[in-house]
Amino acid sequence: MLRRLNSIPLQGRLIAAYIIVILLPTVAVSYYSYQQINTTYIQDTRLKSIDTLQNEKQTILTQLETMERAAQLAVSDKAVIQYLTENQDKPTAELIEFNENSYARLAQIQINNPSILHLRLYSNSPKTYEIWPIILQESRITDAPWYAQVHGLGDREAWYMQRSDLALDRNDSSRPLEPDPPKLSLLRELELPKGHHAGVIQVDMRLADLAPQTFGKSQEDNSRLLLLDGGGGHVAPPLTEDRYTRLATELLRDPAVQSEGGSAQYRADGQAYLLTSIPLERLGAQLVQVVSLEKMLQDTGRARNLIIIATVAFIVLVSLITYLANSIILKNLRKLTQAMKQMRKGELPPMVQVEGGEIGELAYHFNRMSGTINELIAQAVRKQALMKEAELRTLYSQIDAHFLYNTLENIKMLAEIEDQRQISDALTSLGGMMRYNFKWGGEYVTLSQELRHIRNYIEVMNIRFDEPVQLQVDIPAAYNELELLKMSLQPIVENAFKHGWKEEQGERLLRIRVEDEDERTVRIIVQDNGYGMPPTVMQELNERLQQVSDTEPAERSAPFPASTNGLPFTEQRSSTSADPVHASQQNGYGLLNVQRRIRLFFGNEYGLYVQSSAGEGTDVSLHLPKIILAGGDIRHETTTDY
Repeated sequence: MLRRLNSIPLQGRLIAAYIIVILLPTVAVSYYSYQQINTTYIQDTRLKSIDTLQNEKQTILTQLETMERAAQLAVSDKAVIQYLTENQDKPTAELIEFNENSYARLAQIQINNPSILHLRLYSNSPKTYEIWPIILQESRITDAPWYAQVHGLGDREAWYMQRSDLALDRNDSSRPLEPDPPKLSLLRELELPKGHHAGVIQVDMRLADLAPQTFGKSQEDNSRLLLLDGGGGHVAPPLTEDRYTRLATELLRDPAVQSEGGSAQYRADGQAYLLTSIPLERLGAQLVQVVSLEKMLQDTGRARNLIIIATVAFIVLVSLITYLANSIILKNLRKLTQAMKQMRKGELPPMVQVEGGEIGELAYHFNRMSGTINELIAQAVRKQALMKEAELRTLYSQIDAHFLYNTLENIKMLAEIEDQRQISDALTSLGGMMRYNFKWGGEYVTLSQELRHIRNYIEVMNIRFDEPVQLQVDIPAAYNELELLKMSLQPIVENAFKHGWKEEQGERLLRIRVEDEDERTVRIIVQDNGYGMPPTVMQELNERLQQVSDTEPAERSAPFPASTNGLPFTEQRSSTSADPVHASQQNGYGLLNVQRRIRLFFGNEYGLYVQSSAGEGTDVSLHLPKIILAGGDIRHETTTDY
């Protein structure tokens, strides 16, 4: 996919990038806005439902108090209680007086509370005369579904919701007349005396009067207010169940909805609903409102579709404008691309003429690069010619070196024939030095190879002295394979021979040891017991060493005199010089050369440091990276060579 993406032209990728940059934020914002609108609408609907339910609940509680007050007024009249519990026939005069006074007050209760459908007092006494429609015999309600619930109530009250009730025939209670409308009944038991069942009080109220919004005709098309009784049934017109009633009944039985705390969003039959409920503790019922969210979802869906259409149209318009703008902008870039293709084929294109902007700057640098390439090609041709010439000269040098090696071997054989062992050994060491110098296969050697060269050098130089120089090597065996630059120790040893010891000095000792400086750095110390140098000269020499940089060209430093072996090490001067300042300045050339090579190959954090005191010898420390070419146990070995 990455290859295919990279193969698309830049103009196409830019247009795709613009589309993505516009499309992603737009989709994210649209989705977030759509969700926020839905959430806000649902929250508003929930709050509105809760407010409606609270108002309806307050109305229901007020009506319940009206029913209780009516029942209390009915039984508060002692004459009424005495009439209901009388076990003897009453005289006609008393019946007329009761009818004109006490019964009139009972009828007035219902007249004063028009929302009360029925106020009925049922007497268990067979001596009680019925006064229609308030005072009746209890035998008329023995088949009522709530009759068994009344017995044993005592001082408590019971509420019974029903869809309908059968009216009582004045002459024959076994014949039902027209059914009553859906109603709520308040039921109380008359116990006179205490513990003796004397009758029943029934106060009925139409459900339409009890809860006008729930059972009235003002219900909205997309919502329903429902009153569900404690038994899980429902009381609501019409008498047949609709989808709202069925849904509310099912949801309130669902434990997941019950855990939502009276409010839940639900889907049924492919549609979304919001159910909100509050309890009616006195009735043991639930007042529920179910709201269909389909219209809201349709409205927000249309808004979402309009946003999507507008976004697509905007992206198409931006793409067209971007295509035209990129065609103009990328015209100069195509010129530059064509010139690059010509250069890739090996053709040198003419100067690309583009002015202004980043592409103009790019064209300028391309033209400069083209000129640089032409110069580099010319330099490469010249270097190739020089390399051929150098190869021929190297071949001649190898021939000369073999001639010298053969000549030294012949002289060595003559010395051995004449039994001149000292001369033979010196020639062997000299031959080793020459092979080490001429065989320059690379910049890096091991410490053991460099030490072998040092030993050969000391063997040759000891011919000059009556008291030979003693070489003491104190290094761990594992550091024999330490990597360092070729010919980095020889100039330091050579300076010790030329400037460190006087002619009249007796024992000459040269010590080489290796120490760990830290985990990354190792220190090689070359120490002699020679004349040394004053502190001022040592400080000047160290300052010159610290000024050397790995990027410093050789022309910035003083020229290095050539030594006898063909490498720039030290100034050739008499070893009998007693001027320590002059001697230190001259031996500093060889140290500066070693310092430059170390920093060139390893970095400025490595190099040389000189420590010396007049009459106490000189220590030269080489700080190098710890690079071991072969492993091994680090154990110290001390050897002394003569």
